[in-house]
Amino acid sequence: MSDVAAKPSALPEPIHPPAISLGEIYPWALFGLAWLLLIYFVGVDEGAASVTPGSGLHEWVHDGRHLLGFPCH
Repeated sequence: MSDVAAKPSALPEPIHPPAISLGEIYPWALFGLAWLLLIYFVGVDEGAASVTPGSGLHEWVHDGRHLLGFPCH
């Protein structure tokens, strides 16, 4: 047997993901919120559980609703 022992290797330093600042996330969060609101108003808002009273908004997005394949009648 050999008296030569393997030298314990040093552990590699952990790799940390880069920090993302709020300034980088903010525009994407606004973009996502705008898309969610658009999908709600075009696809979901039909008057029964409407955020806006009356059917004015429904009439404004009516053709877009059919174009995107959302049922509305």
